[in-house]
Order: sequence, then C-alpha cells, then structure tokens
Amino acid sequence: MDALTSAQLAALRKGMEPYVVFNEAEWIVFIQHISLHNFKKKQLFAEAGKVCSHFGFVLKGSVRYYHIKDGTDITGYFSFENEYVSSYTSFLTGEPAINYIEALEPTQIIVISKKNMDAMLANPMLAYKMERFGRLLAEHYLICYEDRMSSFITQTPEERYLKLLQTGRDILRRMPQHYVANFLGITPVSLSRIRKRILVEHK
Repeated sequence: MDALTSAQLAALRKGMEPYVVFNEAEWIVFIQHISLHNFKKKQLFAEAGKVCSHFGFVLKGSVRYYHIKDGTDITGYFSFENEYVSSYTSFLTGEPAINYIEALEPTQIIVISKKNMDAMLANPMLAYKMERFGRLLAEHYLICYEDRMSSFITQTPEERYLKLLQTGRDILRRMPQHYVANFLGITPVSLSRIRKRILVEHK
C-alpha cells in the first residue's frame, strides 16, 4: 500500500461525484478509510470461492471479470480508469464470489474494505452519504448486468459488436481479440468475419 497523491485523491473525488458529494470535513474523514493498492499483471483482485471483502476505483490500468467453466475462462466484463471494480454481490453479502477479477496490466486501484465501509456507515458524519453511495453503486451494477443480459437476448453478435464500436472503444483498443470475442459471446474467427463484413459494407 502506498500513500495517495493529491491528484489521485482528486480523481477519486471526481469519480464519486455522480453518486455523492462530500464537503471538506467529510472528505477528510472519508480518505482515512481508503488505501492505494498496486496490482501486477495477472494478479487477482477477486477470486471465485473466496469472499470479496473490498471494492475499488481504478486509477490506472484495467481489469477483466471472468468465470471458469469446464476449464475454460469466459470473459464477462472489463473495468478501466475512473471506473469501479468489485465482485459486489460477494462484497455485500459476505458470500464467496463466483467470478475472478484480474489485472490485465500493471494497475493502480484505490480500495475500500468491507470493514472500513462498515465503519463509515456507523460514523454519524458519513453514514447518510455512504449509504447513498453504496445504494447507487449497487444500482449501477444492476443496470450494467441487465444491459448485458438483454443484449444477448435481443441482439445478434454483429449488433453487439456495432454497439461496442460506439460505446466500448477502450475494450476494442486495449483488449486482445480473443477477450473481445469472448466478451461478445463468439469465437475469434466469428469476430474476424464480422469485422471484415463491416469493413466491406462501409467501403
């Protein structure tokens, strides 16, 4: 764990603004409950079968969420800079996580442990805002999950790829093709065919 710089704290504060805004006194108390962790490439942030007792805010780098089925890992999601990361159901319930989260490159994450989250919820100065923050973050994860599920039900792989072209530039620019294909629910060969077909159609 390393000390946080003023720039890193400012990035976190800005990243929390859509959910909660602290005054200066609250902020001073809040930052006593956070820590900076540096993850090496392939290092796990969360592990299936173990309780995820923390959530984080990605300052630098990226992580991949995946499950393992029949010995094969299946990519479900990614988080990049200025996004949150957690196996949040495990964090909330204390039940073992069902997925893995790994750093895809050297990654810096500001971490809040469940113990520190509970301490802030018990602090009269922070309780209301941290409860609101936790609720809105849970809603964010629920919306992401429903959007992902509905895309597999209502969209073709090509439609999912076209949407990714519009909204998921970081995934396409920074992730290996086999992870992108896995994320879209198709094989790398199918992804290559879709990309070629779209290039031909737009010439």
